[in-house]
Amino acid sequence: MFDALLIEKTGERQSVSLASLDDDALPAGDVLVRVDWSTLNYKDALAITGRGPIVRQFPLVPGIDLAGEVVESADGRFRTGDRVLLNGYGVGERHWGGLAGRARVSADWLVPLPGAFDAKRAMALGTAGFTAMLCVDALERAGLTPDKGPVLVTGAAGGVGGIALMLLHRLGYAPVAMTGRPEEADYLRGLGASEIVGRDAFAMPGPPLGKARWAGAIDVAGGAVLAGICGTLMPRAAVAACGLAAGMDLPVTVAPFILRGISLLGIDSVSCPMPDRQRAWQRLAELVDTALLDGMTREIALADAIQAAGALLDGGVRGRLVVRTG
Repeated sequence: MFDALLIEKTGERQSVSLASLDDDALPAGDVLVRVDWSTLNYKDALAITGRGPIVRQFPLVPGIDLAGEVVESADGRFRTGDRVLLNGYGVGERHWGGLAGRARVSADWLVPLPGAFDAKRAMALGTAGFTAMLCVDALERAGLTPDKGPVLVTGAAGGVGGIALMLLHRLGYAPVAMTGRPEEADYLRGLGASEIVGRDAFAMPGPPLGKARWAGAIDVAGGAVLAGICGTLMPRAAVAACGLAAGMDLPVTVAPFILRGISLLGIDSVSCPMPDRQRAWQRLAELVDTALLDGMTREIALADAIQAAGALLDGGVRGRLVVRTG
């Protein structure tokens, strides 16, 4: 038997509880994993609270990330005792996820745990760190280099934003942290922010073109924030868009695209091809300062994840939450 968060739905009412399950309850898959650690992401919080249409079938165990040890495997790529991690592929949305003591998943979704991390630190990164790394990769492929100027990071006090600051600083960039929480300024500077800017200036749609300020940007917000970034990018700069915390609409004109030649780079962490996925995790293993990562991480028990989900959506969580599932 193992504990799991279980989301159920009766009629139009969704409920979530801490349930005791056995292996027979798990869905089909090639590999059975003992989950040692998971994490709480924005998408997980939407699923648990029901504030967003994340869950595609009921009942479902949420959790888009997991890390642990292989217990059984019907696939030759993995053997009992192998240390693995998983993020994306619809886990925690369509397939039972990582907020449980055990998970049965497809071998095609698993990544061997990088030697630089134990399971807890891998989950301190999780989808947030993985997404931040994909954003940095995309900007560099688009031509960003440290000498070109400051790089804006929105949602900087959150998981993606905080890890993005850390990575950019480590690579020699001058990241600028955008946040609606000015009290977190010292924390953000500790992660590598060279400057702190408020979110208010981007809260409402601005002119089609503003002062060109950013050599690149990583945006978790969408909406008017992303539109404002597009209008203030330097010529031929790019923004990597990976979230919609401020809305799905994009009130932007074509002006920055045709007059400054900017690029909007979409980041998909769910169905990222395995070679790109493995490369991102390898880069994280090479670049992440584990002391900084530990400092931005807080551990919670599985039973506490329900309450923490609401706090995360309400802006009451700084950095990363790792969930002890064992």
